[in-house]
Amino acid sequence: MRHHDRNRKLGREKRQRVALLRNLARSLILKEGITTTGAKAKALRPFVERLVTTAKKNTLASSRITAMRLGSPETDEKLKELAKRFGKRSGGYTRIVRLGRVGKRVGDMSRIEFVK
Repeated sequence: MRHHDRNRKLGREKRQRVALLRNLARSLILKEGITTTGAKAKALRPFVERLVTTAKKNTLASSRITAMRLGSPETDEKLKELAKRFGKRSGGYTRIVRLGRVGKRVGDMSRIEFVK
């Protein structure tokens, strides 16, 4: 039995995985939509949704948490705009659309984007 295997490892060590998720989250927040593999999109979704929920609280502590997780001032400002946009929504800020074959990649590409 494989207990406690809910996180996706993405073939990386922990530091590499955290760095990957941070970079993907920065790109997603700034561009409001990115194309990546399906596994990375599924791993990114809870990470970003927690950030938006934290930013919606609009306190000093929440802004420090988001700044620590993202590490970029322009991303922090954009995240505050997204938090205002999703003010009345209680979760489900992103959608994942499977794209199939993109370029030479066969069948596993997806687009993750914020809902309007």
